[in-house]
Amino acid sequence: MAHHRYVPTRFYTTIGSHEPALYIDDGDTVSTVTVDARGGDASGEAVTEPGNPQTGPFFVNGAEPGDTLAVTFDAIVPNRPTGFSSAVVAPNVVDPEYVTSMPESKRALWQVDLDQGTVTLIRPKTSLGSWSLPLRPMLGCFGVAPARGQAISTATSAEHGGNMDYNGFGPGVTAYLPVFVEGALFHLGDGHAVQGDGEIVGTGVEISMDVTFTVRVIKGKAGVWPRGENEREIFTLGNARPFDQAIQHATTEMLRWLQSDYGFDAYGAHLLLGQAVEYSVGNVFDPAYTAVCRVSKKHLQKHL
Repeated sequence: MAHHRYVPTRFYTTIGSHEPALYIDDGDTVSTVTVDARGGDASGEAVTEPGNPQTGPFFVNGAEPGDTLAVTFDAIVPNRPTGFSSAVVAPNVVDPEYVTSMPESKRALWQVDLDQGTVTLIRPKTSLGSWSLPLRPMLGCFGVAPARGQAISTATSAEHGGNMDYNGFGPGVTAYLPVFVEGALFHLGDGHAVQGDGEIVGTGVEISMDVTFTVRVIKGKAGVWPRGENEREIFTLGNARPFDQAIQHATTEMLRWLQSDYGFDAYGAHLLLGQAVEYSVGNVFDPAYTAVCRVSKKHLQKHL
């Protein structure tokens, strides 16, 4: 099990069957960097075109269609002291008649302090004053190459992953992605120092990142939609529009997972979700919305 250090020289604004950046094996770890959503690197200089540029793709030897690629995000660390965000909520998440009352769109600048673990608003000057939030790094966009030679824009998401903007994808979390092509071709990018649910201003606090991840290939077992887990819970993600369809995908995927991997019969899985499920909102700004279906591991203990 090797530990690779990869410095990208090319980035992609689609997730697809691009030329592999690096070949790695099942169990390997990779340390690399990502640029911000506008292509800015650790110095803040734009080194590639904007639009959630992706590092990779990483070809995982032995991964084949019908497998699952498990990716554990061992570390996600901002690598510069400032990030940016939009400052105004997107028109599609407020009542139509309220849109004309909203202020003009601006870019906000934020100070990121790794030692203090904070993200602090620098400008614009508002009634919030010098407002700080706890640092909560995450990756907004990552995924594997989709089937049939598709190259899907990093502005959206689907079964392969993509721009889901779920703030639960932080350090220590494992993502499970269905494999559609040989090698899986894993891409990653769009780091956020912090982001509220839904990415309702169209951004998190966008920033470049140092990222370390480890891959595993789960042979002969693939879900339909992305899955994830952390110390506390398992979760499934549905990506679609309208939002009720995203909820349907995420809920269906959780029912499948509980029965295939956790020993629940159909009634047990349905009853569990009926009274114990929790939902989160991923992206509600992009062409596909993301719904997250979550189940606490305390409900799974006797089945593990």
